[in-house]
Amino acid sequence: MVVMLQRAVLLLAAPEWIAKLMGFGFLVIPLVAAWALISEVRFGATTERMAKVLENEGGLPEDNLPRTPGGRIVREAADAEFEKYKLAAEAAPLDWRSWFRLSCAYDAAGDRKRARQSMRDAIVIFREA
Repeated sequence: MVVMLQRAVLLLAAPEWIAKLMGFGFLVIPLVAAWALISEVRFGATTERMAKVLENEGGLPEDNLPRTPGGRIVREAADAEFEKYKLAAEAAPLDWRSWFRLSCAYDAAGDRKRARQSMRDAIVIFREA
């Protein structure tokens, strides 16, 4: 990112308009990358704080699902377990704990996109509490 910022300054100082345009692009890319990095670090740190709270309360979901010889969770077992957490989240929509556990269930079922969204929902509720 530092090298890109250095190149951005050099290109912005050049007299050609195309160089200035490239310099602007080189300036924006590190800013977007820094924002993404900071967002991911905050997401991870908040998730870890939430997990510690649940661990202290004894509320973390147990990792007792059957696994294949390769170590992957058996999809059918994860799908069956998922329903329990989905119903709990629907019953308590303002409880970050239920959304956290639902996120873990989504992850176990292999649905990473919904797992991250559920964790984001949990984080919003956690921060409001």
